[in-house]
Amino acid sequence: MSQHTSGNQPLLGLRSAMVLLLGVLTGVGAGVLTYLSEHSLPAATLAAGAGFGAGVLFFQAIIG
Repeated sequence: MSQHTSGNQPLLGLRSAMVLLLGVLTGVGAGVLTYLSEHSLPAATLAAGAGFGAGVLFFQAIIG
């Protein structure tokens, strides 16, 4: 068995998983709200991407 593979270690730490989860939820919320207001899938996709990026930066800063 290789030293690099261990079945007990998670792929992501708890902090990283929470930051990414909250970023995804922020992006989905931004995309849904944008789609409901403008009925434009490209605009909703751009808003979701921006919301994800901003959410990750925000939650990374406040979750310590």
